[in-house]
Amino acid sequence: MSALAWTAAGSLAAWLWLLLGQGFFWRTDVRLPPRRDPGDWPPVCVVVPARDEAAVLPVSLPSLLAQDYPGRAEVFLVDDGSTDGTGELARELARRRGGLPLTVVSPGEPPAGWTGKLWAVRHGIGEARARGPEYLLLTDADIAHAPDSLRTLVAAARTGGFDVVSQMARLRVESLWERLVVPAFVYFFAQLYPFRRIGRRGARTAAAAGGCVLLRTEAAERARIPDAIRHAVIDDVALARAVRGSGGHIWLGLAERVDSVRPYPRLHDLWRMVSRSAYAQLRHNPLLLLGTVAGLALVYLVPPVALAAGAFVGDTAATVLGAVAWLVMAGTYLPMLRYYRQPWWLAPLLPFTAFLYLLMTVDSAVQHHRGRGAAWKGRTYARPDAVPDES
Repeated sequence: MSALAWTAAGSLAAWLWLLLGQGFFWRTDVRLPPRRDPGDWPPVCVVVPARDEAAVLPVSLPSLLAQDYPGRAEVFLVDDGSTDGTGELARELARRRGGLPLTVVSPGEPPAGWTGKLWAVRHGIGEARARGPEYLLLTDADIAHAPDSLRTLVAAARTGGFDVVSQMARLRVESLWERLVVPAFVYFFAQLYPFRRIGRRGARTAAAAGGCVLLRTEAAERARIPDAIRHAVIDDVALARAVRGSGGHIWLGLAERVDSVRPYPRLHDLWRMVSRSAYAQLRHNPLLLLGTVAGLALVYLVPPVALAAGAFVGDTAATVLGAVAWLVMAGTYLPMLRYYRQPWWLAPLLPFTAFLYLLMTVDSAVQHHRGRGAAWKGRTYARPDAVPDES
């Protein structure tokens, strides 16, 4: 066989391993585990870090205030130095809509060594602990919850004995670029952190989705959350690792009625979202960057290239191997597209989307080595270990 055919064969082998050996990451049936209503509903405090979120609060905050929860629950919104009236808007929404009690607090600027979001979370947890909650719901300001969201999260945690129950919120998919990039974002995340493995006791894989994390207060104290992860680049994954490392039991799956309302209408918006933490995922290691670029090229770019080049030069083996690898790739992407209610014809475009992610990752590394740090909502984080994950 030609070198092109051998390369295509390597890509196909990688896809067969991903299909069968990576925790069936491509399946989208990992939803909230079996649960039953507890005899007594424990007290819960909801902590919402918010910085300049006036555009999304009218949709997201009322969904939290309207939670149908049988026990005692209240919401703490931490206004993290907003300049758009986020705090006052939150108070006005609570006055008009009613529902769960709302407290708006402000922590001031974060001290050295803290990201703004985690400093806000720390302040919110500190306020909430005075109420003696058994659970904390950490949720982003752009997340809209179904009326029974808190109830089902607590029931799942109690039934399964979980210290963390986290749902990957369904991100907005409306613009062309959102259709191309967003489902792939969750697909790649699940490939790195297969959901089926996370829920197993003793498993090494640990991750959470920062938009919706129900955390047992006792587990937070045992794992020193958030102080132990104040330098974390990707705080939700760091939280899950800290809880698991302290002996906790965690669960992560796809949400059914927990949705992000934040729009990313332009490629530039999505590019910023990915690139500000992509290199941090690789621990700012140039060798890991090179390996990742090579891996992405082999797994996602070789199949269409082998198919096209093989057909052009008459290399039947390269053509067939490239076609089969591309077919397997597209097949694994279809369940995620169905979950996001997107058309099937986007599946063959995954190599193009993967190429965009490759460029975003390289750009993330370039920005890091130029010393520019990561900018987010008016703050610049120059330190490599203080990049925010505030999507």
